[in-house]
Amino acid sequence: MDFLSFCMVLLTSLFFVFLFSIQALRSKANPKRRLLPPGPKPLPFIGNLLELGNKPHLDFTKLSQIYGPIITLQLGQVTTVVVSSSNTAKQVLQTHDQFLSNRTVPDAIQASDLRGDSLPWIPTSSKWRSLRKICNSHLFAPKILDANQPNRRMKVQELISDVNESLVKGEAVDIGRAAFKTTLNLLSRTIFSVDLADASSEMAREFKETVWGSMEEAGKPNWADFFPVLRKIDPQGIRRRMIKHVQKIEQVFDRIISQRLESRKAHDYLTTNDMLDTLLNISEVNSEDMDMTKLQHLLLIQPQPRWNGQWLSCYATLKRCQKLNKSWRKSLAKENQ
Repeated sequence: MDFLSFCMVLLTSLFFVFLFSIQALRSKANPKRRLLPPGPKPLPFIGNLLELGNKPHLDFTKLSQIYGPIITLQLGQVTTVVVSSSNTAKQVLQTHDQFLSNRTVPDAIQASDLRGDSLPWIPTSSKWRSLRKICNSHLFAPKILDANQPNRRMKVQELISDVNESLVKGEAVDIGRAAFKTTLNLLSRTIFSVDLADASSEMAREFKETVWGSMEEAGKPNWADFFPVLRKIDPQGIRRRMIKHVQKIEQVFDRIISQRLESRKAHDYLTTNDMLDTLLNISEVNSEDMDMTKLQHLLLIQPQPRWNGQWLSCYATLKRCQKLNKSWRKSLAKENQ
């Protein structure tokens, strides 16, 4: 080992020792830590990160059998309280939701100041109540969701047709990609009245890959979330890549919004009554409640809390398609015999 390599190893070791010393001093000097629920003893610097594997929900279940329904874990430098009981979760989410409803914002979501106007991430406040009122009254009211039923039926039918086409060609079906395409088109139809996962459109293809890339970045374990001191460094480059993805999505949204604004100026314009038209109507009446920045960020973030349900619905549809295809193949085989 040459002298330069030795110096690099020494400096790195001193850096980690320095961080560990700061963490240890803070832990001892903070009397509130004694009031936290029980949990496994954290290791120096990394805390309880080694307690969690590829299936953390199973690890939480094992830990709850030892320490009870409420557990304290030290994930790196972040103190985390885990609730593993349905009764306790009900108290957290319903009884004491006003005090416990705020979320820890992942470092990737900090990209392009997304958290400033995004309903899932901003703390409970007058802005949050205003955005929630807009969503409940104008976007997700039962009558509006019922009116969008033909779109959902059309997209599911397109999904079934794509699966059948793959069957005829003898091609494998990528369930994740198929569900992603259907969900993205369903959401973009609801928001913009256009398909943003259309293979025939270059812009749509680029947008689809950008959204997929942003989902991958947001889902990656990020050292900056466990060690906040690393946020400025962004060691894995997740925030930098996320910012690029968000900027591309915002550019697409800008084009769509600009085109819609131009169309609305025409005398023969027929309103589509989609989410974009609704939000533009609100912004024209009261620009303080909904300006262009809030509108863009709301469109960018709002579908995500509904994403898991949409994806699972598409996944269930694909599984039903697979069963139909198997029975179809069996009937064809019998006919050929």
